[in-house]
Amino acid sequence: MGKLVRLELFNFKSYKGHHTLLFGDAYFTSIIGPNGSGKSNSMDAISFVLGIKSSHLRSSHLKELIYRGRSERSDPKSAWVMAVYEDDAGMEQKWRRSITSQGASEYRINERVVSAAQYNDALEEENILIKARNFLVFQGDVEAIAIQKPHDLTRLIEQVSGSIEYKADYDRLKDEAEAAAEVQTSQLHRRRAINAEIRQYQEQKREADRFTAKANERDQAIVTYSMWKLYHLQQTIDRSSAEIQKLQDELKEFNRGIDKYTSALASAKKAYSTVQGRVSKADKAIKLKEREIDDKESSLVPIDEQISASNKQLSKYQSRVDAIDKERSGHRDTVKRLEKDLHVVEKARARWQAEWEATSNKQGGQLSSAALQQYAKLREEVNTRADADQSAIGRLKNDRGPIEAAFNSLQATVESGEYKRQLLEAEYANMGDRKASVADAMQLIQADIDAKKKELNAATSRRLQMERTKTELNEKLQTVLHKLIEADNGRQASNRELRMRETVAALKRTYPGVKGRIHELCKPKQKKYEEAVSVVLGMKFDSIVVDTEQTARACIEYLRDHRAGQAEFIPLDTIQVKAVSPNFRSMHKGMRPAIDTVDYAADVARAIQYACSNSVICDTLAIAKEMRYGRKLEVKAATLDGSIIHKAGLMTGGRGREDNKRRWDDADVDKLNRLRENLQADLAALPQERSSMAEEQNLSYELSSLESRLRDVREELSALDKNLSSKRKEVDHVKQELGQRRAKLKAEQAKLQSIDQDMARHADAVRNVEDQVFSAFCHQHGFDHIRDYEARQGTLQQEASKKKLEFAQQKARLEGQLAFERKRMETTEMRIVGLREKEARDRQSIDELNEQKSGIEDDVATLRDELDELNAKLEQEQEQLVAVNEALAKAKAQVDKRQKGSEATISELGGAEASYVRHVEERTRHLRKCKIENINIPLAPGSATLDSLPLIAEEAEAEAMEIDGDGDGDGDGDNDPSSSAALRTASDHGVRPDFDNGLTDELREQDSGQMDKELLDKIAKLTSSLDKMQPNSHAAARLATVEQRFRDTEQEFEDARKLYRTKKQEFERVQARRNDLFNKAFGHISDQIEPIYADLTRSAEFSAGGRAYLTADDSEPYLQGVMYHTMPPAKRFRDMEHLSGGEKTMAALALLFAIHSYQPSPFFVLDEVDAALDNANVSRLVRYVRNHAHPGMQFIVISLKTGFFQGSQALVGIYRDQAVNSSKVLTLDP
Repeated sequence: MGKLVRLELFNFKSYKGHHTLLFGDAYFTSIIGPNGSGKSNSMDAISFVLGIKSSHLRSSHLKELIYRGRSERSDPKSAWVMAVYEDDAGMEQKWRRSITSQGASEYRINERVVSAAQYNDALEEENILIKARNFLVFQGDVEAIAIQKPHDLTRLIEQVSGSIEYKADYDRLKDEAEAAAEVQTSQLHRRRAINAEIRQYQEQKREADRFTAKANERDQAIVTYSMWKLYHLQQTIDRSSAEIQKLQDELKEFNRGIDKYTSALASAKKAYSTVQGRVSKADKAIKLKEREIDDKESSLVPIDEQISASNKQLSKYQSRVDAIDKERSGHRDTVKRLEKDLHVVEKARARWQAEWEATSNKQGGQLSSAALQQYAKLREEVNTRADADQSAIGRLKNDRGPIEAAFNSLQATVESGEYKRQLLEAEYANMGDRKASVADAMQLIQADIDAKKKELNAATSRRLQMERTKTELNEKLQTVLHKLIEADNGRQASNRELRMRETVAALKRTYPGVKGRIHELCKPKQKKYEEAVSVVLGMKFDSIVVDTEQTARACIEYLRDHRAGQAEFIPLDTIQVKAVSPNFRSMHKGMRPAIDTVDYAADVARAIQYACSNSVICDTLAIAKEMRYGRKLEVKAATLDGSIIHKAGLMTGGRGREDNKRRWDDADVDKLNRLRENLQADLAALPQERSSMAEEQNLSYELSSLESRLRDVREELSALDKNLSSKRKEVDHVKQELGQRRAKLKAEQAKLQSIDQDMARHADAVRNVEDQVFSAFCHQHGFDHIRDYEARQGTLQQEASKKKLEFAQQKARLEGQLAFERKRMETTEMRIVGLREKEARDRQSIDELNEQKSGIEDDVATLRDELDELNAKLEQEQEQLVAVNEALAKAKAQVDKRQKGSEATISELGGAEASYVRHVEERTRHLRKCKIENINIPLAPGSATLDSLPLIAEEAEAEAMEIDGDGDGDGDGDNDPSSSAALRTASDHGVRPDFDNGLTDELREQDSGQMDKELLDKIAKLTSSLDKMQPNSHAAARLATVEQRFRDTEQEFEDARKLYRTKKQEFERVQARRNDLFNKAFGHISDQIEPIYADLTRSAEFSAGGRAYLTADDSEPYLQGVMYHTMPPAKRFRDMEHLSGGEKTMAALALLFAIHSYQPSPFFVLDEVDAALDNANVSRLVRYVRNHAHPGMQFIVISLKTGFFQGSQALVGIYRDQAVNSSKVLTLDP
C-alpha cells in the first residue's frame, strides 16, 4: 500500500493562504501545538479532502470552512485542500477538494475535475472506505466508540465488510416474500372456504325441495280452517242483529224524559260559577287591602324607632351639657382665684418698692470725703493682700449664678408640675366615680331588656301560634272548598267519562282479552300515596290493558268504527318491562319504588310495572333532589305532594291531574259541607290579629329603645375606660417628670451648697485681712469692723435683689397656672357649643318624623274603613254562594235519579251489540287475514274479490299506540256506543265465501272448540315442521355462483404459490451473500480483537495483557447486533459503561485497530485519543503504534502529551501567528 506524503491547504478554516503539512518518509507522524493553534483543523482538512460531509467537521455549511479574518470585506470566497498520495509503484496521486464561491464542492484527481462518485471510487481503490470511516478517529469519539450500542457496532462492521450494500435489497425482498406468503395463505383459506360453501348449498337445495311439498299441504289446511271459521261467524251475526234492533227501540223511548232535568242542572252550574267568581274576587281584594295596611303599619316601625332614638339622644345631650357646664364653672372659679392672687402679688411688690426706696434714701451719706478717700485707699490695700481669695470668690460667684438660675427654674417647674399632678389626680378620681355610676346604669338597663325580651317572645309565640292555627284552618278550609268544587264537578261521571266507561265495558264484553284501565286495576296501599301514584302514572292513568297486541289493534278498530273517542292500549305480550333495581328499596328510608306502593292482580303485573317503570316515590322534594341530582339516578322521582323530577332533569310541581282523583258520593259531600261550617266557625272565633300585632309592636319599640340606651351607655363606658387609661398615663407621666426634676433640683442644690462652702472659706480669709487693714479706721469711726459699715451700705441692695426675685418667681407661677386654666375653660366652651348644635339638628329631625308618622296613620285609618266595607261585601257573597250550591246539589240529584233508570237497558243493549260487533269484526279480521296472507278461499258467484276489501287494519297500524283520550264531552246519541252505528258500519264489503264448495257437511255441523283446536293443531304441526326445515330458496342459484368462484380461486391460488416461490428464492440468495460478507469480516475482527487488546494492555506486571472478544447471533448477526466485551488486566469482565475513561479508550482503540485490520487503509489518523490515558497507557499505545508503523500502515497522530509525540518518527508543529491571524506549520524530521 501507499502512504500520505503531504497535505496542502488553501484558506481552509484557520489557515490563511497556502500551507503544506509534510509527512515525508515517516510512518509515525505527530501533529503538535498549543491549544487553539489549529491542530484539529488539520484533522478536519484530512477528513474534508477524503470526502467527509461538513456536518462531521464542526460546521453546518461548506462556506463555514473558508477562512474568516478580522475584516469580512477582505475574506476569501473559496478554499481547497489537496492530499498528495504515493502508491506502491511510487507514483503520486493528487486528490483535491475545493469549496467554490457558490458554496459547492468540486473534486479533482491529478488536476482533473471528476464527480463525487468517481472521487469516492478512486479512494476505495486504495482501500480508503469513506462510509466506514474506520481510519479516522475524531477528538472525543474514542469513548463513544467504546460504549456504542450493538446495532451501531454492527452497522460499522457491515460498512467495513460491504454487506451493508445488500441491506436495502434484503429488507425489500424479505417484505415481498412475507407479503407473497400471506397472499398464498389467504388464497388457500379462501379455496377451503369455497369448498365448504359448495357442500353447504348442495344440502340446502335438497332441503328446499322437501319444504315446497310440505308448504302446499299447510296452505290447504289453512284454507279449510278459514272457511270453517267464516261460516260459523256468519251464523252468529245473523242471530244477534234482530236482538239489537229490539233493545234500541226501547232505549229511545226512555231517554225522551231526561232533557228537562239536564237543562236545569246546566243553569244551576252556571249560577254557581258566577257567584263563586264574585266570592273569589272579593276575597282577593280583601287580601290586597290587608297587605297594603300591613305595609303601611310596617313603615311606622322604623319611624317610631328613629323618634325614640332621637329623644334619648336629646336627653343624653342635656345631661352631658350639664356635666360640662359644671366643669366650666369650676374652671371659672379657679381663674378668678388665680387672677386675684396675681393682683395681690403685684400690689405687695409695689408697696415694698416704695418702702425700699425710702429706706435707701435714709441710710445714704454718713462718711466725710476724707474718710471715704481713706476707705478707698485701705480697700485697695485689702484687695492687693487678698487678691487670690477675692478672685476665687469672684470666680465662684460667676459659677454660682447659672447654677442658681437653673435651681430657681427647676424649683418653679417642680411647683407647677406638683399643681398639675394634683389637678389630674382629682380628674381621674371624678372619672372613676362616673364609670361606677354608668356601670350600675348599664346593669339596670340590661335587666329591663331581658324582661322585655321575655314579654316580646311570649307575645310573638302567641301571635305565631294564632297564625299557625289560622293558617291550618284556612288550608283545611281551602282543601274542603276544593274538594266540594271537585265533588260538584266530578261527583257524577261526565258524559265523556260515562261514554268511556261504557265503551270499556263494551270492549270487555266484545274482546275477552280486555282487562280494564290502569287506575281501575291498581290501588295505592296507603292514602298518602294517592297523589304521587297519580303523578307517576301520568298519561297512562286511563290506559287500557289488553292481553295481546292483536286485541289492542281490534279495540282500536272498534273505537274508530264506532266513533267512540281515542285511548291508549297496553298489550301484555309485547311491552318491554325492565325490572326495578333492588338497590332502590334500601338506598334511602324516605324513598321507595313506585311499584311497591300499589296493590294489583298478578295477571296485570307486567302492565302495572310498565306504567310505573323505574319511577320512585320520595317523602319530600329534598330527598327527590338528592336522588336525582346528588346520586345521579336516572329515574323519574315523584313526591307525596305531587312534585316530580323527570329523567331529563326537568322539575315540575303541583298536584296531579284533576281527573285522576277519586269519585265522590252524596255522603261525602254532606260531610264536607259540615266540615266547612265548623272550620268557618273556628276561624271567626280566633282573636283579631291586629291587637296581637299592636302589642308586639309596642314591645318591639320599648325593646328597641332600651337596646339603644344600652348601646349609648356601653359607648359612654367604653369612652370612660379609654379616658381613664389616658388620664392614668398622663398622671404617671407627670409623676415621672416630677421625680426627674426633683432629682435635678437636688443635684443643683448640692452644687450651690458646695460653692457656698468654698465662698465662706475664702470670705473668712478676706475678713481676716480686712480686720487687720481696717482696724484703726473702724476704731476711729466707731464701727465694730469694716463689714459693719459695708453691710449698712450693701444690705439694702441685697435685700432688694432677693425680694425682687421672690416677687418674679411668684408672679411667673401664677401666670402659668392662669394660662393653663383659661385654655381648659375655652375647650369646655367649644364642647358645649358643639353639643347645642347637635341638639338643634335632632329636634328638627324629630319634627319631620312626627309629620311623616301622622300622614301614615291617616292613610291606615282610611284603608281600615275600606277593608271593613270589603268584609261586609264578602259575607253577603258567601251567603249567596251557599244558597246557589244547595240549588245545584238538588238539580244534580234529580238528574242522577233519572239516569239510573236507563243504565239497565243500556247495559243489556251494550252486551248484545258488543257480541254482534265482536263477531262482525272477527269475520272482517279473518277476511283481511286471508287477503294479507294470500289464502285463496273459494268465493261464491258474483262475490267481490278479496282485493276490494279495505285494509283498515293497516290504517290503524299507522296510528300511534298512545293517543290522548280527548274525545268530545258533549256528543249526542249518534256517537253513543249503544246506538245503531255498529249495525250501520258492520259490512262484509261484498265478499261472500262459497261455503257449498269449501266446506263439507261434517265441518258445517261441528261448531265447537274441539273442532277449532283440531284444525289449528294440524296447521301448527305442519307449520312447526316447516319452521324446523328452514330451507334456502336461493340455494340452487347460489350453488352455481359458488362453483364458478371456486374455479376462479383455484387459478389465483396457483399464481400466488408461484410468486411466493420466486420471491423466497431471491431473498435467500441476497441473505446468503449478506451473511457471507458479514461473517467473513466478523470472523476476522473477532480473531484480531483479542491479540490487539492484549498487546495494548500488556505490561511488565501483566505480561498476558487483558482479554477482549465479540459475540453475535449465529444465524443473522446483523439483525440482533454485535456485543463487545473486555476484561482489563487483573479485573473481571464488565460492561463498557462501568469501565474507567482510560480503560474505555484502550478498548475502543483495540476495536478500531481490529476493524481496520480487515480492509486496512494506507493511513490511520488519530485526534487526541490519549486525552483520558495516563502515562503508562500512553507508553503502551506508543509502543503499539511504533511496532505497527511500516509501509502499508501510516499513523498520523494529533497529541499534546510529550510521552506520545516523543516516540514518533516525525513532528509537524502548528502554531498561531497573531499578526496575520492565521495558523502556520513547522515540520521536523528527526
